[in-house]
Amino acid sequence: MSAAATVASICFLNPTSSYSLLHNHRHNRSRFLYTKPSHYFILASLSTTPAASAQQPKTFDFKAYMAEKASAVNAALDAAVPMTYPEKLHEAMRYSLLAGGKRVRPMLCLAAASLVGCDDDEIPIASACATEMIHTMSLIHDDLPCMDDDDLRRGVPTNHRVYGEDVAILAGDALLALAFHHVADATPANRVPASRTLRAVVELSRCVGTEGLVAGQVVDLEMTGNEKVGIEKLEYIHLHKTAALLEAAVVMGAIVGGGTDAQVEKLRKYARCVGLLFQVVDDILDVTKSSEELGKTAGKDLATDKTTYPKLLGLDKSKEFAEELNADAKLQLADFDPDKAAPLIFLSNYIAYRQN
Repeated sequence: MSAAATVASICFLNPTSSYSLLHNHRHNRSRFLYTKPSHYFILASLSTTPAASAQQPKTFDFKAYMAEKASAVNAALDAAVPMTYPEKLHEAMRYSLLAGGKRVRPMLCLAAASLVGCDDDEIPIASACATEMIHTMSLIHDDLPCMDDDDLRRGVPTNHRVYGEDVAILAGDALLALAFHHVADATPANRVPASRTLRAVVELSRCVGTEGLVAGQVVDLEMTGNEKVGIEKLEYIHLHKTAALLEAAVVMGAIVGGGTDAQVEKLRKYARCVGLLFQVVDDILDVTKSSEELGKTAGKDLATDKTTYPKLLGLDKSKEFAEELNADAKLQLADFDPDKAAPLIFLSNYIAYRQN
């Protein structure tokens, strides 16, 4: 069976922070069985058929969609972090938060809410902004000398290079706290029932801590320079460090938008595929693009001997794995109206084929 005829499906039945993982390669790509006494996490191969595949929307201007949503998100972020006392703290927060970026996580949140029937972006906008605040916090902290020690982010000097390490750490901390406050405080104004807000906050908190990006970052730091890192450990890192926040963005959008439990779980699977896809592509770009093209330091993974997909699988197999993840992400949308699912279909393609 060709790689194009099979896709990898991530089916998490119950989130947990500790697993034993059995790994098997078939057709030079990864398949996983995560086991725990009462929980089973499966990354299995599925045969795709025309009936099961996500239908393509009739017409959709993705570029215009991205511009419209990014503009709305940027305006909301600007309003959420005003220049007030202490000025240096807020200036540092705004420096990184408003430095551009693709706004992929907020867009995923808004698109998921729309897909489950929420036609007013004002309802999920607070959740969308919260995901970008946490993402920005993670970038500020990730760039610190004690972490990845980067000097360039989004084409400009990193936060600690401008404001110092002390203020950069505090700016990241403030953004993390503000994210939760922003979701909870917006509930009455955005007409989100308290029960949905509580579920959204649970998702947001899970994606940050010991079951999310902090866990992934710790394991990533431990594994840097370790030649014994295997594909299973690499996927643990990226399912937590990268995919967890993308998952939270999609799931929060579906929750505050009023999605059913079945819809939320379908979109959760979509998000995990997209989250892993994002990191696979990121690893590929790090070895194929320049710093000018990326807007950040290129070749850093190679220079620090960090384990990546190209390092373990090779460049061609990494690209093949990315194609499979993209196919399966879109497969999770097969039961939705293709025109309503268009933003998420195109976002998956955008992540798969982005150039920076």
